[in-house]
Amino acid sequence: MNFKHITVAGSGVLGSQIAFQTAFHGYQVCVYDINDQALEKAKERLAGLQKVYTDFFKDEAKAEAASRRFTFSSELAEAVKDADLIIEAIPEVVDIKTNFYKQLSPLAPAKTILVTNSSTMVPSQFAEYTGRPEKFLALHFANEVWKNNTAEIMGHAGTDRNVEQKIIDFSASIGMVPLHIKKEQPGYILNSLLVPFLDAAEMLWINDIANPETIDKTWMIATGAPTGPFAILDVVGIQTAYNIALGKAQADPSPDNKFRKMADILKTEFLDKGKTGQGSGEGFYKYPNPSYADPNFLKA
Repeated sequence: MNFKHITVAGSGVLGSQIAFQTAFHGYQVCVYDINDQALEKAKERLAGLQKVYTDFFKDEAKAEAASRRFTFSSELAEAVKDADLIIEAIPEVVDIKTNFYKQLSPLAPAKTILVTNSSTMVPSQFAEYTGRPEKFLALHFANEVWKNNTAEIMGHAGTDRNVEQKIIDFSASIGMVPLHIKKEQPGYILNSLLVPFLDAAEMLWINDIANPETIDKTWMIATGAPTGPFAILDVVGIQTAYNIALGKAQADPSPDNKFRKMADILKTEFLDKGKTGQGSGEGFYKYPNPSYADPNFLKA
């Protein structure tokens, strides 16, 4: 592995975290997004992450040095011209990802390895569009990467195993714990466990069995978990939850599809009102002081 220049495509909540984690460990990082407005939001997120990393690692100088390793571009050709590795962290929508790879294919240098951070999709869905299927695989990060430092690495049948090893080595070099997935599995390990859990919680809510706070409280008291599923959804981001629900709804066109109802509610009650989760200051809870963090939350 001889990576120096990393491009992170997509500067949302997780894309920004991936970018900062990579820069924190010494790499030059170009942050790409579709327009300058998105990049301005990315700069705000990265500034916030500088404080998070300073506080978590107790190393202000290292966090400040990381912040000087970023460049930004809304021109894809410019963003990838020197890239040894491109980490795709764009929305969890098949058409968006497909179009991105079609656009990227002729622009990325021949040396460049491409990885997707998709939460639920597998690399073979997009390999043919990359123009270099042997240099394409999945590298999946969890939210709050500085402390939840898992890196799930999953190739497809056509991935060069030497390339796969390079991504394992790269993951370790940025402070992650590499977790090698032996064959394609939608959702990898983490989301194969997490997504059904979150789906079950959302179904309890949309079917009016209980409200989000009651569901979270039940889980936290009964299992000792520090947060419940709706607090997790706020961290993941309601846009991501909506995209996953919409994808499942589109896969089943029946009018009574339960995921269609879920997607509709997430859109009208949250996204249309600007409530995208922790990053916007409101989702299922209000931030910076969500009720689940109150010492009295778990009391009768």
